Amino acid sequence: MLQSLASNSCVRLIQSHKSTWYFVSLVLGYLLYLIFGAVVFSSVELPYEDLLRQELRSVKKQFLQEHECLSEERLEHFLKKALEASNYGVSILNNASANWNWDFTSALFFASTVLSTTGYGHTAPLSDGGKAFCIIYSVIGIPFTLLFLTAVVQRIMVLSTRRPIMYIHTRWGFSKPLVAIVHATLLATLAVSCFFLIPAAIFSALEENWNFLESFYFCFISLSTIGLGDYVPGEAANQKFREFYKVGITVYLILGLIVMLVVLETFCELQQLKQLRKMFYLKKEKPQDRLAILEHDHLSFTTVSNRSTPHSDEKTQQFVSVPTLASPNDDPMIQ
Repeated sequence: MLQSLASNSCVRLIQSHKSTWYFVSLVLGYLLYLIFGAVVFSSVELPYEDLLRQELRSVKKQFLQEHECLSEERLEHFLKKALEASNYGVSILNNASANWNWDFTSALFFASTVLSTTGYGHTAPLSDGGKAFCIIYSVIGIPFTLLFLTAVVQRIMVLSTRRPIMYIHTRWGFSKPLVAIVHATLLATLAVSCFFLIPAAIFSALEENWNFLESFYFCFISLSTIGLGDYVPGEAANQKFREFYKVGITVYLILGLIVMLVVLETFCELQQLKQLRKMFYLKKEKPQDRLAILEHDHLSFTTVSNRSTPHSDEKTQQFVSVPTLASPNDDPMIQ
């Protein structure tokens, strides 16, 4: 008997806090996913890092053996300066000296990566004034970009998602959730084709050192606003029409980001995903203070009404009441 009562109380406790348990499971699942990613990346990339380190050590050792007049300390100092300049997008190589990182088109590309929070990191402000302006520019520009993207996506959603779904639903009578799923699938397929597969093929043709996988990787990293910066187009020394190429990439990034937001918003409006999100949200309940105020007002109104009823009855009896006569003979005036 006690075991059944305890089990029933546990079941009621779990049912009453269902969203909390779902949320705890979501947090644990997210942490496990982070750990899983760390394990996979470490196991895959660590051997390549070790191989590269060994190769650099052997090259450095061979260089010092061939140039005995050069000390290891001077070489270390030179390499440190070169790497620091490379982190700011300035290369010491002869074939890369012709490319400027802060001409107008390159600066326009940098501004687009800052406002879209992509941030490749291949180029960074060199001066203190540039760093200070980048902070102020980002503080104002990122919310401005979010407002701009929200307004654009809201208008595109009406034309690309809501009206077509309603038209098919009312014209042919198909189920609205089914039409929404099919529409979202077709829209995602079209977006992947136009902003991932086709641009990847174009980048692999324009960039000499990129294959299709690396180009597709760049498209995904860019449009998902991850922006690792290991692949940046238009940085080759012999890049033809570099200015127009940079402007085209800037337009591609802005349009691609808008399309990705439209696709995500379309999937978020699916009924199945809405039900899934509700599992982890707190239920909307009326605040206790509001309920107390409503109950207090109701009681006060009832009390006032009850108190005012006798007075109104007395006034009615004093000014309006007329004695009821059973028959005309009961009237003293007639008698």
